[in-house]
Amino acid sequence: MVQKRSPTELIPLRAVEFEILLVLTGGDAHGYAIIKEAEARANGESRIETGTLYRALRRLTADGLVKPTEEKRAEDVGDERRRYFTITAFGREVATAEARRLATQVDAARSRALLDGAHAGRASQ
Repeated sequence: MVQKRSPTELIPLRAVEFEILLVLTGGDAHGYAIIKEAEARANGESRIETGTLYRALRRLTADGLVKPTEEKRAEDVGDERRRYFTITAFGREVATAEARRLATQVDAARSRALLDGAHAGRASQ
């Protein structure tokens, strides 16, 4: 009998892994599209290198969070170079658990006046 893993067993995720899962929650995508969407979200402050992306996709696939898909967008039919990936149900559960973990950290940062609008008048100790 296969025992279901808990999503929390796989967190914290590496930043690149979480970015990939974020992109794939919006729909299937190929490697270059994943890189471009993640870069757009980061406003140019970070870049995912191709090798880093594909190593992360291999890890995510091995852990059952994403899987390759044969579905392609119409403009990519016939282009065998583009491999599309989709997030699995378990991948969505892990991404949700990671988002909650990160939200808790952001709340703590706000309470310590590390982000704009949080306890702005607090003096440093």
